[in-house]
Amino acid sequence: MDILQQSITGFPAFIIHLAAALGMLAVFLFIYAMITPYREFQLIREGNVAAAISLSGAMIGFIIPLAKSVAQSSNLLDMLMWGGIALLIQLLAYAVARLMIPNINKDIPDGKIAQGTYLGMLSLATGILNAACMTY
Repeated sequence: MDILQQSITGFPAFIIHLAAALGMLAVFLFIYAMITPYREFQLIREGNVAAAISLSGAMIGFIIPLAKSVAQSSNLLDMLMWGGIALLIQLLAYAVARLMIPNINKDIPDGKIAQGTYLGMLSLATGILNAACMTY
C-alpha cells in the first residue's frame, strides 16, 4: 500500500501542470489564429493542406519548449513564465516568415503547400532551438 501511495503523491502536481500546459496551448492557438489574417481552422475544415501544415508546425513548435519548461521548471509560475517566452518566440517565428515570404498570408489560404510547409517547419525548428536554449 505504501508503494501505491508514494506512486500517486505526484498526481495532483501532474494534473495542475497538465491543465496549465493545455491552457497555455489554447491561449497560443487563440493568439496565433488572431494574428494571422486568415482563419486556419476554417481553412483546415475545408481541406486546405497548407493551413494544416503551417498550424501543426506552429503548434508542435510551441509544445516542444512548453514541454521542456514543464519538465525543467521548479514550480508552476516558473513553467508559466517559460511557456510565455515560448509563445512569444513562436509569434516571432511567424513574423520572420512574413518578412521572408511577403505573400505568405495570401499563399496559405490559396493552398500553396510549399509556403505552408515552410512556415510549419520554420515554427518547428524555432521550437526545437527554443527548447534547447532553455537550460539552467
